[in-house]
Amino acid sequence: MASDALVYGTARARWVLLATVLGSAVAFIDATVVTIALPHIGRELDAGTADLQWTVNGYALTLAAFLLLGGSLGDRFGRRRMFLVGVVWFAAGSALCAFAPNIGTLIGARVLQGVGGALLTPGSLSILQASFGEQDRGKAIGAWSGLGGIAGAAAPFLGGWIVDVASWRWIFFINLPLTAVVVAVTLRHVPESRDPQAAQSLDVGGTLLGAVGLAGLTYGFTAWPAYGPTDVRVAGSLAVAVVALAAFLLVERRAAHPLLPLRLFRWRPFSGTNAATFVVYAALGGVFFFLVVTLQVVSGYSALAAGLAPLPVTVLMLLLSPRAGALGTRIGPRLPMTLGPLGCGAGVLLLAGVGPHAPYLTAVLPGVVVLGLGLSLTVAPLTSTALASAPDNLAGVASGVNNAVARIASLLVIAVLPLVAGVGSSLTDAATLAPAHRTAMLVCAGLMAAGALIAWATVPGSSAAVRPRPGMSAA
Repeated sequence: MASDALVYGTARARWVLLATVLGSAVAFIDATVVTIALPHIGRELDAGTADLQWTVNGYALTLAAFLLLGGSLGDRFGRRRMFLVGVVWFAAGSALCAFAPNIGTLIGARVLQGVGGALLTPGSLSILQASFGEQDRGKAIGAWSGLGGIAGAAAPFLGGWIVDVASWRWIFFINLPLTAVVVAVTLRHVPESRDPQAAQSLDVGGTLLGAVGLAGLTYGFTAWPAYGPTDVRVAGSLAVAVVALAAFLLVERRAAHPLLPLRLFRWRPFSGTNAATFVVYAALGGVFFFLVVTLQVVSGYSALAAGLAPLPVTVLMLLLSPRAGALGTRIGPRLPMTLGPLGCGAGVLLLAGVGPHAPYLTAVLPGVVVLGLGLSLTVAPLTSTALASAPDNLAGVASGVNNAVARIASLLVIAVLPLVAGVGSSLTDAATLAPAHRTAMLVCAGLMAAGALIAWATVPGSSAAVRPRPGMSAA
């Protein structure tokens, strides 16, 4: 162990954990609580369905598009430095969101927020990986995960309470003192680290093409309900997206240091796990987007009550995910990754019945609990398999790819699902939203079932079989 490596439990180690946990938690919580505030934002800023979709997707788009680049920048220029840049950038975007006079300004500020999130999110884990000694690294990452889970559990309560007692603008204002603490602690206590073997050239072309492709898809599907598929804005943006994504694959195939090493996808467990990740997280993003809005607009819940409604999912995952991870290691990942999404799908079907004046104990809680049990069985084996199915020297890349796949899935489903569900031009109209919610839940249940089928067909039955063939990293 290097003489300057951090030791878990020491004072400096606790400061480093505080900075990384609080920094990543702020970015995660903001993505969660904004969905709770959508009905209030829509009423105050006179925003339609597409505007509200972009309030969520503006952040998700830039976060997903630049996440892998953020990790590469940290490896090359310094993880602490890029983490700080990301935190300050995120704070500036938050301030713009808080003062936004109209929906266009809010969406633009959310786009800026996402860039900051893409810079700080990879840095939080890579700082721990580089700063702690080998025997303490697992404890530090475990503490980061546990404390992040607690922050995730607190987010719906905090967001709903803020929206109810103050204003939706305060969910952005509150970021300013929190990010100030992160900056102060990071400057004083967090050590700098770099990867001396990191590529000296950045895959800027691949990053820009990926961003253009995702933006084209998101805009095209979001604008479809208002303008129709033959409108030049819709057809044009979708065509640009297809061309950009095809060019992205070509650039990644030929790049010396690609952002996305396509050779990883030749290994069926890796490609299958990420395919399952895509459909499962698309379903999950759709469920939470529709549920918290439907509970407020259709069922008459307050923002706080709607925000707290999915809380059992987080609690169950905190309690059961470690056991599910151990189970997946012992019996292999295929069975939990198949049964878990099927359980999630059953929970989502129960939530399809949420309607006007839906009582929480009988109409919401059963579906949320079944969904939480299914996710608890799914997530830990899925994440472990995504990492284990890549060569050791590409574990960081594999983690980034899996994270990006999950975020892209959530981004696209929020663009596409309102169109498929027929929500129309107003996400805040109860008469329109009630039947659209049911359709959306049925679609999400189908996606969960598709995730189970993909896992059964592509994920090995034993943990040993997940590991890639020797020599794959040099392929």
